Amino acid sequence: MTTPSARSLAPFPQLATLLLVTLLLGACGSSAGPGSSTAASTPAAAEQACQQVSGALSDGPDPDADPVGYAEAQVLPLRQIHTQDQALKAAIGGLADAYQSFFTSNGKSSAAKEAVAVASKKIDSLCPGAAS
Repeated sequence: MTTPSARSLAPFPQLATLLLVTLLLGACGSSAGPGSSTAASTPAAAEQACQQVSGALSDGPDPDADPVGYAEAQVLPLRQIHTQDQALKAAIGGLADAYQSFFTSNGKSSAAKEAVAVASKKIDSLCPGAAS
C-alpha cells in the first residue's frame, strides 16, 4: 500500500487544513498526567510563565501593520519560556509553532493563520489577556 504524495493532496486544501487544525488542537488539549510535578505547577509558577508570555507577545513589530514580522519576532522568545506546567508548556509551544508556520508561509497560509488564532485562544484560556 502506498501513501499519497503531497502532490496528490493538493486538490484537497480543506482536508489538509482540517488535518492541521485537528493535530494542533490535539496537541493543545493535552493535560498534565499523574506523574507531573505539582510543586513546579503552582499558581505562582504558572503566573510567572504567563507574565513571560505576555511580555514576549507585547514586543516586536505592530501585529496589525506587520503580521509576518510580528510572527517571526515571537518564535524565539516563546521558545525560551520554560515552565513545568504541562498544559501551559504545550500551549506556549503550540503558539510558537503556529507563529513559525505563519512566518514560513509569509502570512499566506490560511491554515497557519487559523493555527495562530487557535493557539492564541488556548494561551488566553490559561493566561487571560496574554495573547489579546
